[in-house]
Amino acid sequence: MKLLQRAGALAAVATLSACATQAPAPHVTADLPQHWQAPLPHQGNQTELANWWRAQSDALLVQLIEAAQTASPNVAAAANRIAQSRAERVAAGAVLAPSLDAASSISRTNQQSTLPTGTLSQAALQASWEIDLFGANRAARNAAQNRYDSARAGWHDARVSVAAEVANQYYGLRACEQLLKVAQQDAASRTDTAHLTELSAQAGFQSPASLALARASAADGSSRAIAQRAACDVDVKVLAALTAIAEPELRRQLAASGATAASTTTTASTDANAAAGAPSIAIAELPASTLSQRPDVFSAERAVSAASADVGTAQAARYPRLTLSGSVGVANFRTGGDNTKTDTWNIGPLAMTLPIFDSGRRSANVDAAQARYDSAVSSYRATVRQAVSEVEQALVNLDASAARSSDAQSALQGYRINFSAVEQRYQNGLASLFELEDARRTRLAAEQSVISLQRERSAAWVALYRAAGGGWTAPTNSPAADSAASTH
Repeated sequence: MKLLQRAGALAAVATLSACATQAPAPHVTADLPQHWQAPLPHQGNQTELANWWRAQSDALLVQLIEAAQTASPNVAAAANRIAQSRAERVAAGAVLAPSLDAASSISRTNQQSTLPTGTLSQAALQASWEIDLFGANRAARNAAQNRYDSARAGWHDARVSVAAEVANQYYGLRACEQLLKVAQQDAASRTDTAHLTELSAQAGFQSPASLALARASAADGSSRAIAQRAACDVDVKVLAALTAIAEPELRRQLAASGATAASTTTTASTDANAAAGAPSIAIAELPASTLSQRPDVFSAERAVSAASADVGTAQAARYPRLTLSGSVGVANFRTGGDNTKTDTWNIGPLAMTLPIFDSGRRSANVDAAQARYDSAVSSYRATVRQAVSEVEQALVNLDASAARSSDAQSALQGYRINFSAVEQRYQNGLASLFELEDARRTRLAAEQSVISLQRERSAAWVALYRAAGGGWTAPTNSPAADSAASTH
């Protein structure tokens, strides 16, 4: 009869254990398009995304990105999250193994009995172990592991974000410098025109109204140049704050690399594929292949797995807990100069705790964990949709800027020729100042349009780099990412 009772109890435990492991799926699918809807900028150029910055032949840009990543509080916070999640993973895994503690005590007693007054000293090793019948501790360990993987991906995502931000600021500064040169050249041209108009007015060949217009145009050109210089100064200060490089040193480095940047820009202006000095990025035709490079998508996926494990932990808390403890030690009783030594040990108790009534607390915890899981699934799918959208937007902007580049260059060339002709006619007295100023405005707008298009194209390349995950790869079991994070 007792044998049947024990068999029934074991069967009940096995049944409960099977019920406790019914956590939701740790991996879910997201709807992905079969192919990108926008054209891919491959054009036979396969560039390794992780080393894309170094492929641009701009050592200063690489240096600025590395400095910004070192100084970034977001990267530092991500590294701290790695350290915290690593510790939590170790703690969660340690619960699965027995624990061992050392204990010692000493006391002097005087009892109203036949025992004499004496000093009792004891030392023992005490062990305890929770037998993980229903997988609660294993689920907690899995959740901690997933959060650790997510933290490592978050560190890479922070670095990619900083790199993209610095690159955008750097390209913006270079474009601002080009616009400043155009503004300065335009201001000098307007000043020369005003001087010639003044001479003509003094000789009686130009009216006072024309002279006033020429002077107003010169003042306007000077004002534009001053405003453009101020915008460039602001860009330098923002870049200094991002990189934590002293502004005088940063300006020195920018000036030193200015000649290289200028030659790169000149080459870029005649090549639609290399506008703003940015080489092509190889993007896989299958969206799933590209999105696997994104650390934020991987992090969201790991959040789903962690939430699934949390549901398992909450479910297991509704079932019995089985613990085993024991100790081994020595004791010494000293009285009247005599020592009495004894060895002690015990195994047990083997204790089982069975939840009976908690006013629905454990059931509510399961429901809350399930709700967090559903939220994680929704967030993961939203992250995937956003990732697809970001890649598509970058591809569209790249394709549009490439298509516009040739037209913009042709328009600029034509407006330059027209302005030179009108200026020559004005100097010979065959064109009015109004015609000259109109030709100047159209040429200036075309100059600014070409530079803005180059800036737009470089921003699209940076956006594509960011949308493609910056060359990040899923973490492996090696500690490489940990050591990298610990050094930044």
